[in-house]
Amino acid sequence: MTHAHLAPSMTATQSPPVMEARRWLAAASLPAGLELLNVSQAAPVAPPPAPLRAAMIAAIEDDDGSHLYGPVLGLPALRDTLAASMTRRYGGPVSDQQIGITSGCNQAFAAVISTLAAPGDNVILPVPWYFNHQMWLQMTGVEPRALDTGPSLLPDPEAAAALIDARTRAIVLVSPNNPCGTEYPDILLAAFRDLAAAHGLALIVDETYRDFDSRAGAPHSLLQDPDWDETVISLYSFSKAYRLTGHRVGAIATSPARLAQVEKFLDTVQICAPQLGQRAALWGLQHLDDWLAGERAEILARRAAMEAAFRDLPDWDLPGCGAYFGYARHRLGIASDALAERMVSDIGVLALPGTMFAPQGAARGRQEMRFAFANIDAQGISALADRLAGYAPVSRS
Repeated sequence: MTHAHLAPSMTATQSPPVMEARRWLAAASLPAGLELLNVSQAAPVAPPPAPLRAAMIAAIEDDDGSHLYGPVLGLPALRDTLAASMTRRYGGPVSDQQIGITSGCNQAFAAVISTLAAPGDNVILPVPWYFNHQMWLQMTGVEPRALDTGPSLLPDPEAAAALIDARTRAIVLVSPNNPCGTEYPDILLAAFRDLAAAHGLALIVDETYRDFDSRAGAPHSLLQDPDWDETVISLYSFSKAYRLTGHRVGAIATSPARLAQVEKFLDTVQICAPQLGQRAALWGLQHLDDWLAGERAEILARRAAMEAAFRDLPDWDLPGCGAYFGYARHRLGIASDALAERMVSDIGVLALPGTMFAPQGAARGRQEMRFAFANIDAQGISALADRLAGYAPVSRS
């Protein structure tokens, strides 16, 4: 059989890492007596809280708009409520006309990049990077320009400046970071904002995990500049806050002029974000502040448990830990991609190797591993540490 031509930019893009990990699981036999510890995917596995599910049922039954097309840029009440929430949180002006609602934060990123970059352009991504950012850039012919973050896991504005050329269109930062968990200091974000503005670039800040930031108050002051939307583009996801992963609701905060271009993308790709998910996100913003505070407290407790557990592991360090993630370095004498696949059968742990968060062949990813701990409690974190403590997959003699 002859296959139709496949686009080179697509075939050159890696397979989705979480799906690849699931294939390891399907091919593996778990060790006798051990249940799987799945720390591969950063997503809630529990459904939304009962009051939110009740509100969603009511919307299905009583709100005809839950079943119809809606405005391309989102439910007006949701845009307005999110803008007000961001204004309170960040201490700077955000209006409903600066908010667009998308089908998840990945779509928000894709939509924004589509307004910024064309094939042959480049976008700067700190490494370790969020793999779906790299994948979207590569499959659309935009070069992901790697900015290594070194041992600190914090990107350096001066190093970024050296990567900028005439085809650079944006710098992307994720804080709290995926995959590293690192929370970027306000002064660092401001320095990147100034760098982007000086070169006429966009600064895209993916804040998917902002509800689980350990710092009290606003995590940064970027939106306190009344002209913030000339440079800064903030992305968000309701999936993690309200357990709405399957309902696909994200958001973009940017200028009205850019949203006019985003609207073209959204109308062409999906017309509008799912109406039930939007209504659920709105209800969550209006009613679940206290509940979300409890969720944040639990995640912060698990973060502390991860940090404590890794202090006693002789072959592991934990340079990054926060939000849903512990980002670890090992000294096990085996490349992380091979290690991650073997860990399923050897110790019943499914995690993602650092090679999935770095350019192909990059040295750093071979000794790094991401453990997404949001779906294992303190007991599960203890079990993870126990399994890693005595694990020696190869002889180092």
